[in-house]
Amino acid sequence: MRTRLEELLKDTKYRLVCGGLDTETGNIIWDSREVRKGDVFVAVIGRIDGTKYVPLSIDSGASVIVIDEHQSLYTDEELTALAAPKGVAVVELPNSRRGLGILSANKYDHPEKSLELYGVTGTKGKTTSAFMLHMILQRAGRMPGLMGTAGTIMGDKRVHTEYTTSEAPLTYKFMGELRDNGYDSFVMEASSLGLKLERDYGLHYKAGCFTNFFRDHVGGIEHPDEEDYFRSKLIIFDHSDYGVVNLDCSRADEVCEYASARCHVVTYSIKDERADLRATDMVRCIKDGVSGTTFTLVIGDDRYTVFVPIPGVFNVYNALCALSCAHIAGIDMKVAAEAVGFVRVPGRLEPVHNDRGINVLVDYAHNGESLASAIGTVREFTKGKVITVFGAGGERPAERRWDMGRISGEMSDYSIITTDNPRSEDPIKIIDEILTGINQTDGLYESIPDRRTAILRGLSLAVEGDTVLIAGRGHEDYQDLDGKIVYLDDREVAKEFFANE
Repeated sequence: MRTRLEELLKDTKYRLVCGGLDTETGNIIWDSREVRKGDVFVAVIGRIDGTKYVPLSIDSGASVIVIDEHQSLYTDEELTALAAPKGVAVVELPNSRRGLGILSANKYDHPEKSLELYGVTGTKGKTTSAFMLHMILQRAGRMPGLMGTAGTIMGDKRVHTEYTTSEAPLTYKFMGELRDNGYDSFVMEASSLGLKLERDYGLHYKAGCFTNFFRDHVGGIEHPDEEDYFRSKLIIFDHSDYGVVNLDCSRADEVCEYASARCHVVTYSIKDERADLRATDMVRCIKDGVSGTTFTLVIGDDRYTVFVPIPGVFNVYNALCALSCAHIAGIDMKVAAEAVGFVRVPGRLEPVHNDRGINVLVDYAHNGESLASAIGTVREFTKGKVITVFGAGGERPAERRWDMGRISGEMSDYSIITTDNPRSEDPIKIIDEILTGINQTDGLYESIPDRRTAILRGLSLAVEGDTVLIAGRGHEDYQDLDGKIVYLDDREVAKEFFANE
């Protein structure tokens, strides 16, 4: 899809350093390694100043270079000397990070204006809440798309994405596809980093949701401290018509105070009777062979029965979040309540069926709080032992690894510690940091660095009535080993174990 530079810059403050506004452009790129002939390279200033990659992008065939007015690596004369001989245009924007959103919106002719947008942030529950809302919208006759940790979903088509919240060019491109195919709604997971880095710049949500808040993503390359993490999540309310808030989450009063100054607030709760939507009479049950929870949804004087087909109280909270959005959207709440029962979320306490009477569940729990919730949930229906197989991601705080080790040691009958996605870190070092936590407990464990071998070992130890919880990667079907992407799907490994018996 070719677009003239002048069209990309429509209604935007800019300064043309060199080249012409009639330059034809291809894709909008923020990673210089991905630049191809005719593309627009946007040099974003972040942890690394993308301006340093301008020469490489020009050599790779970029037709346009976009720089930030705050960059100091090159003068206009130096940029012109690099770009002009190859017919490359150079444009300066007040903020190149926001420029990604502005240029993308123009390139795809503002698809966000044709869609009703819902954003979900929170430490836990983003994916499940988003899937639940997506299902509710579908069952209510809407045409929703979804983007988040599990990728993009449009009808039966699912495509992997690298981040929970994608960079603006990918998001706007997907929204353009939704609009062009007759879709009317878009549900999006908004991570703290995505909000902080303005990856959703230019989007305005019908409802922005705040599911909960726990200390996580602090340190490493993410947030410098807990306050930065918290404040980053609050940003979602800056561009929402409604703010959906869990009154039972930590710092709920601060969340409500911030949100109410910017949008209409709708609250939900299990414990607080002040909430607009409440869950009462919760009962753990099995319906049509699926473990879950039945509860009564209370909205004023109205009552609805809801079955959540994923076990655990935290999934009742996720359902309340999605149902709050349905209420805001004006959907028949009887339809919405029934729709929740059809939800299936990949990698969220996802069962692996077998004939041996062993509960095998694959879950995305990748921090202490989510691991505690997952183990606590499976403990409720486990007659025998709980065996937990898990690791921890690289380029993440060591504190998270200690917590996961300690929690599994305290809550599991047996732990098998392995690799997750070590990324650029030494996987043995990560395992050692997990051991620091588990050695503070009396929990029994062993360490097996190879994840496939670790999963098979955990399954081999289980007998009828036991539960094997395979945690950390959920729906992911790969491992990142120092930049080398290796196919590995925890669910498939478990299926292979039972098929080969």
